[in-house]
Amino acid sequence: MQYRTLGRTGVQVSTLALGAMNFGRIGRTTQEEATAIVDAALEAGVNLIDTADMYGNGESEEMVGKAVAGRRDDIVLATKAAMPMGDERNHRGSSRRWLVTALDDSLRRLGVDHVDLYQIHRWDPATSDEETLSALTDLQRAGKIRYFGSSTFPAYRVVQAQWAAREHRLGRYVTEQPSYSVLQRGIESDVLPVAEEYGMGVLVWSPLASGWLSGAVRRGQDVTTHRSAFMPERFDTALPANRARLDAVEQLAGIADAAGLTMIQLALGFATAHPAVTSALVGPRTLDHLHSQLAAADTVLPADVLDAIDSVVAPGTDLAAHEKFDTPPALLDASLRRR
Repeated sequence: MQYRTLGRTGVQVSTLALGAMNFGRIGRTTQEEATAIVDAALEAGVNLIDTADMYGNGESEEMVGKAVAGRRDDIVLATKAAMPMGDERNHRGSSRRWLVTALDDSLRRLGVDHVDLYQIHRWDPATSDEETLSALTDLQRAGKIRYFGSSTFPAYRVVQAQWAAREHRLGRYVTEQPSYSVLQRGIESDVLPVAEEYGMGVLVWSPLASGWLSGAVRRGQDVTTHRSAFMPERFDTALPANRARLDAVEQLAGIADAAGLTMIQLALGFATAHPAVTSALVGPRTLDHLHSQLAAADTVLPADVLDAIDSVVAPGTDLAAHEKFDTPPALLDASLRRR
């Protein structure tokens, strides 16, 4: 396993980190299975575990808490808040009112007195940066969180938050957690340069592109991935974006074969090759999945392989731009761009 410094924090984290979204009802993973996955990941040198309050409506946090009991100090523990937690309109977002409550709920579920990294899961357009950063700074000073970060923020919101922290003399986001893979490279144009400019750690999610880069999606065979069962539109090859992805996957498979790599090694090696990226989050549902991903722990792609990948999917290109989660709201809601 390789390790890198998380931004300017001085904290050393593994280049492959364990994402716990699939723990519980989302991935149909039992506590016994989740604990076995955590055990194997830690044994392999993974030292960062990332979850969120909304994963299984708190179930993932509870399972992570039980799995890490007794070895908390050896783990960089991260969670997130801001996504809806029920129907109550104020049980979401990044207001001080909600974050104070949400963090206490997360600490209780995790069975710990602090988390190392507390992340705002999505930018909340209804709440000012000053409000959110002030609350996070106070929670940090209270010892409940060590650092705080953003997740899937558009680049301009990352910049705005950095300037707000400076203007109001508040703590700042020290990490960003964006989606990034060979098939979704848009953040290379803006988010990653901004993160480098501000010395932020970057923890990328979905480096296997929801299973497209796992080796399980190939031309001429049925798609039977877990994700395809409840997100069939993402794998419907009648759609132009998915046909483009399938064409790219076939070319990437040839590159992987020629380099003596699995598709997973190629995909994770690519994600961690960018100098702005600190760690790639893997989200296994089973031990077999984890072991296939850990095989990429020491993968370093040579320049010729990276050049070959660039020839398939150009730098800064998203093959499925409509699936991005950091699109400015006005592009999605016509009422926000009309006078």
